[in-house]
Amino acid sequence: MPRLRPRYWETVPLDRMTPEEWEALCDGCGKCCLNKLEFEDSGEVAFTRVACRLLDGETCRCTQYPIRHQFVPECVSLTPARLPDIAYWLPRTCAYRLLHEGNALFPWHPLVSGDPESVHRAGASVQGWTVPEYEVPEDDWEDYIIEETP
Repeated sequence: MPRLRPRYWETVPLDRMTPEEWEALCDGCGKCCLNKLEFEDSGEVAFTRVACRLLDGETCRCTQYPIRHQFVPECVSLTPARLPDIAYWLPRTCAYRLLHEGNALFPWHPLVSGDPESVHRAGASVQGWTVPEYEVPEDDWEDYIIEETP
């Protein structure tokens, strides 16, 4: 684990974080790797249980994170510059979205709890309930829409 400034997320603006601090904001929930449907008429984003083919449904981590764009070119790279344009697309529990909107991290966030498994114990991850995208035709994704939990 890289050396991080104590409670940096409370004092350091997102665009001033080191790359290590930025990456450590990820709580490991896996929600950003769920396929989403955006409805043109309302702009609403609906999450589905259908996960990117690179997501490990048990660890909730990308199996090819450093080289994911080789396999999934459309995978979104989240950066401080892009965050304002795509925050609405992130889950409500996401640290990047929370901090962007001026909110605190949840107590189960690994940076707060000190435990990378706390996100799973809190039921805030997708652990154990996703379906790989190669098992579901894209035309059927609407059948897999879920209610996002706060």
